[in-house]
Amino acid sequence: MRAPKITTVSWSPTSQSGIVTKFLKRPAAPLAAEETARKVLVDIKKRGDAAVLEYAAKFDGTKLKVADLRIREEEIVAAGNVIDSAFKKAAKETLKRVVAFSKKGLSKNWEMPTGHGGTIGEKFTPLQRVGAYIPGGTAPLVSTALMTVPIAKTAGVPEIVACTPADADGRVNPYILYALKISGVTEIYRIGGIQAIGAMAYGTRAIRKVQKIVGPGGPYVTAAKRQVYGDVGLDMVAGPSEIAILADTSANPAHVAADLLSQAEHGSAHEKTLLVSTSVKLAENVKAELIKQTKSLSRQETILKVLNSGTLLVVVKNIDNGIKLCNLFAPEHMELIVRNPQKLIAKIKTAGALFIGPWTPESAGDFVAGPSHVLPTGGTAAIFSGLTVNDFQRRTSIIEFTRKDLEQTRETIEVFGRVETLDAHAHSASIRFKKD
Repeated sequence: MRAPKITTVSWSPTSQSGIVTKFLKRPAAPLAAEETARKVLVDIKKRGDAAVLEYAAKFDGTKLKVADLRIREEEIVAAGNVIDSAFKKAAKETLKRVVAFSKKGLSKNWEMPTGHGGTIGEKFTPLQRVGAYIPGGTAPLVSTALMTVPIAKTAGVPEIVACTPADADGRVNPYILYALKISGVTEIYRIGGIQAIGAMAYGTRAIRKVQKIVGPGGPYVTAAKRQVYGDVGLDMVAGPSEIAILADTSANPAHVAADLLSQAEHGSAHEKTLLVSTSVKLAENVKAELIKQTKSLSRQETILKVLNSGTLLVVVKNIDNGIKLCNLFAPEHMELIVRNPQKLIAKIKTAGALFIGPWTPESAGDFVAGPSHVLPTGGTAAIFSGLTVNDFQRRTSIIEFTRKDLEQTRETIEVFGRVETLDAHAHSASIRFKKD
């Protein structure tokens, strides 16, 4: 294995590095992916199933007929028969934790009095049909099935569609099928990439349109999701994985390196891994561990690309500077491996998910902790949050005034109507008090 060129730099808010600045400004989706997605989506919107099948053959090498798109129940049952018992146990443990976490976060209807006999409040209604994208190309993300579908089911969504790519023979990973089945999916289609996003967003004869699409994906899926926003709702921009670790001398360099590598191995080569430390020695030791550990990992070629072009080790003068840098990065995942991490939690403003202390590797969040691992990437964690049960609900405000309520607020309505030159607005209130 050729040793990777892992970059180490120093940084401070007053003496910034061009290398760091470039690292921070990663696109949510590359320009080439955006352009390809645009062309494919236009074609799918125009030609429907024919275009979907054509692009499945072109991009995934999967030759399908329309009748092959939806996976039949017997194939799903057969998948369960070849799954090992250890995975079944693991999947059920994750399912239990995800559902428990989602139930805690479920918004409930509420109301409050207006003060004059009326009420105002909110009601929450589940979406009726949603789509979950389950990556299965460079890595079969079985856990994504368990981090999306059960949350929608907990919210009360009656129709839950999943799309996941098939291999050249049209087969879908049986572990994905099993995980989707126990999660409560109602339809599964053997397509991935831009074509899956287009089919769910616009609808075809074979695949009915959904209201919202959730789930992570590579650059092309991310670009496609961004472009169908408005035709459907979206969870967020959830593209290639990224991690930032803020560590001091209390951190074990082998553990830090292992956690960085856990995100570098995903396979798109667009992943980002960042270490921010107050210790030059820790950074040096982490670099050595990255090289050492990569030699024993199965996805060596993929990891080396990320270590060469998507990894940065940054030394800062103090923890506060480290926090400032991490907040600028706005990472999908952020680990705090420092002394007294609880004191720093409030200062972390932009992380998609926060992992606290030396015993909380990011992989715990990916596979089992309970919160969804579908998280914003590409710096969008500064403006978006991770997937929750509330993403599958619609919120409706409810207003019920009495005569006294309207009488008490009539003047306010009339003033706004005058200032905004919307006299019909004002009239709709005042007319109710005119005598016949």
